[in-house]
Amino acid sequence: MAAQQASTETNNTINELKMKQKATWEDGDYAGFSTYMRDGAIEILHGWDLSKAKTLLDVGCGSGQTAIPAAKTGLQVTGVDIAENLIEHARKQASKAKLNIQFDVGDAEQLPYTDNSFDAAISMIGAMFAPQPDRVSSEFARVLKSGGKLYMANWTATSMPAQMFKCVTEITPPPPGFIPPILWGDEDTVKQRLQKDFKDIHLNRKHYPQWHYPFDEHGVVNLFREQFGPVKKAFAAATEIQKKQLYDKLFHIYRNNSETSNDILTITGGEYLEIIATRR
Repeated sequence: MAAQQASTETNNTINELKMKQKATWEDGDYAGFSTYMRDGAIEILHGWDLSKAKTLLDVGCGSGQTAIPAAKTGLQVTGVDIAENLIEHARKQASKAKLNIQFDVGDAEQLPYTDNSFDAAISMIGAMFAPQPDRVSSEFARVLKSGGKLYMANWTATSMPAQMFKCVTEITPPPPGFIPPILWGDEDTVKQRLQKDFKDIHLNRKHYPQWHYPFDEHGVVNLFREQFGPVKKAFAAATEIQKKQLYDKLFHIYRNNSETSNDILTITGGEYLEIIATRR
């Protein structure tokens, strides 16, 4: 009875956390925010060898910034994300581009697809935020065909986004026992998570390309504060003193991880771990 009660409490905690994450990612304007990172996302996407794939799943697809370019190459693309407003935006963008892409609201830990459905799966800074990483790994394995390819890009612990999220969690801390998303950027952890169902696991640390803003560090802070859900939520929950402290911390994080030339600020601290693995 005690074990059953503990399991129920754990499930309730996870479900509550997911609802908060959903609300966070639906806040702000991620579709607009991500435009400054879109060229870099497309460059990373084109660096992945998807030439042998016909069907592709994009997990944590957001507003379609990788799913839509992938479909333009002729792939049959399905995108899934927990945020309903981002899926709606992605559908509209695909319709404007006259692309037949299936976009679904769904959970990376319980993908709404049958076994062995896809030749390849990608996740560009998306699935790493799901609170139960082992379930994410299992779901990738379940929906991929044998020999199918998995491609991920996940922030590392030393990256600018990791530094930023650390500041955010000082205001809006996660529940006890929460597994840090940044562990998806750690080589040993990733190998442990994937080795049961995947082989030929290749891990490479790279820097996010073409990440530019046409304004200074103050403008970057304000952009994140207004359009990026996690930062927006943190400012909303902070006291006046905490708001000032958070603003100052973010300003210095962006300054220390960027360089400016001709009034263009380029993020140089976007280190991510590239994961390429084959389904057994």
